[in-house]
Amino acid sequence: MSEQAKASINVTVSSIIRDCLDTLLHPSARRDALARAHHRAFIAPRLLGSLTALAAFPVYLALHGAPTGLEVVGFAWLTAPILLSYFLSRTGRYEAANMLSSLALAGLVLLVAINTGGIASFAAIWLVVIPLEAALSASRRVVAFASALAIGSALLLVGLTHFDTLPPSQAAGVSTSVLMAGGVLSALLYGCGLAYCAEVLGRTSVALLNAEEQRYRLLACNMSDVISCHSRDGAVQFISPAVEAMIGTPARQLLGHGLFDRVHVIDRPAFLTALSDAGRGGEARSVEFRLRRELPYEERLGTGEFIWVELRCRPMAAGAAGSASSDVVAVMRDITARKQQEQALEQARAEAERADATRSRFLATVSHELRTPLNAIIGFSEMIVRDEELVLDAARRREYAQLIHDSGQHLLSVVNGILDMSKMEAGNFEIEPEPFAPRPALVNCCDLLALKAREAGIDLVARAPDDLPDVDGDPRAFKQILINLVSNAIKFTERGGSVTVSAAVEGPYLALRVTDTGVGIAADDLKRIGDPFFQAGKTYQRRHEGTGLGLSIVKTLVALHGGTISLASKLDEGTTVTVLLPLTAKGARASSKIATIGPASSAPTEIRNQPFQVKKSA
Repeated sequence: MSEQAKASINVTVSSIIRDCLDTLLHPSARRDALARAHHRAFIAPRLLGSLTALAAFPVYLALHGAPTGLEVVGFAWLTAPILLSYFLSRTGRYEAANMLSSLALAGLVLLVAINTGGIASFAAIWLVVIPLEAALSASRRVVAFASALAIGSALLLVGLTHFDTLPPSQAAGVSTSVLMAGGVLSALLYGCGLAYCAEVLGRTSVALLNAEEQRYRLLACNMSDVISCHSRDGAVQFISPAVEAMIGTPARQLLGHGLFDRVHVIDRPAFLTALSDAGRGGEARSVEFRLRRELPYEERLGTGEFIWVELRCRPMAAGAAGSASSDVVAVMRDITARKQQEQALEQARAEAERADATRSRFLATVSHELRTPLNAIIGFSEMIVRDEELVLDAARRREYAQLIHDSGQHLLSVVNGILDMSKMEAGNFEIEPEPFAPRPALVNCCDLLALKAREAGIDLVARAPDDLPDVDGDPRAFKQILINLVSNAIKFTERGGSVTVSAAVEGPYLALRVTDTGVGIAADDLKRIGDPFFQAGKTYQRRHEGTGLGLSIVKTLVALHGGTISLASKLDEGTTVTVLLPLTAKGARASSKIATIGPASSAPTEIRNQPFQVKKSA
């Protein structure tokens, strides 16, 4: 028969024996591989020894005839291991079964030794076996009990021998050396059996430990979360390979302080504090920090992007609280997506608050802008109706009618502005590009606003070269851009100030600049200029009328032309608004943003007196 066949037969026999023994195990022992091995090691030799003794009893009778009373008791006592195996199989109480086994063996040894010479009996050597057998239980209580039992039994035999209280020896006629040899040999064989069981249990423990370690290592290596072990100073002693997928760096490069070097500088104190507190305090800690992710190309440059990581750590050893030092085991998880969601929610909340503030500002602004002209219209119209009571002359009636007309025009401009802004936000506002000359349109807009500037005590200066090329755009929208910008400049410029409007060609763009020496805009308000219904300053403390739609409409019209708008301002020094419109319509409908570029340029040095004049650029 080949060696392979023999090995196969041995494995089959071992499996059959193991399966048979497993059917005798208590259910509580079947869930734990090590407990299963200990229960097998307890049951198997006892069943084997007892069954062997029972099988040898007929042979003993055939060779020696009728046994003595001591021999019958000895053979009967050898059936006790079967009862102990049954006890363990039914109750699962491993320590109690081992203590009963030690007690049964000690009782058998005492019985035989007392009747065969006391401490000098061949059976006395078996007292040494009692604690050795108990050592297989891996229980300190069982070993202590068995050791005390063996020592007590030995002392009892010594005492009985010393005081000569032993009964007559029942081993008369049998050579003492033969009995001693039998006792030593049997104890030696049993000790060898115990040694073999101890080796089997040790091998099983090592195998189970290796399997458990391999299982945990496999789990650590295949988890998406990163498992690491740290000392209290943050040095990495072990880190799972999942970290490579997380930050693009081999695990071996993160050992020691490699991981710490990749933590964002601002987050390093929190990272070290969490590890130190976990190692010193014995409680779990959690910390969120940024970790540099190395990208293939950026890794060579030593740069990378940062991701958000959550680290949960706790001391490795149980009961580490109060100890001077303890290693820390940690689990890291990429929470970048969660942070982005939190940021998106925060932005959505800010947008909602901004929308609510815009609604409140809209109601406050529109109610103010509508109430003022309506009060004027109603008040002056009532005065005209009560002409007979008030005795108004023709000049006064014309003045009141003019005020009513002006209030109506203001009311109409407010409504038109709101309607235009609504169309623009809904995407229903369209422009009709066509070639037109920008200089006449600029001069015409300035002429329309010259009276308003003169009444406000402001010098209005226009600078436009005669050779400005035609622009491909919407002339009506062009005029609306200029009127809104110049009106704003006049509105927010104090008496004695100046407003300068200039036009020039800069590359493929026509550059329009409106510069004033007015109140300027605060830095906090500058970034919000251009939002619908927004005006610098507090809504309820405004010094100037208007809905705050002018610059927002300009911004949209410029975007529809494919241009850009930028704004520079400084408090109490003035504001400069620059609009770049493409000379051709190719860039139409591009997006536009308000850009803040620092303080405004200084006011023009040359101021023209009324009436309004156009200054030609050199």
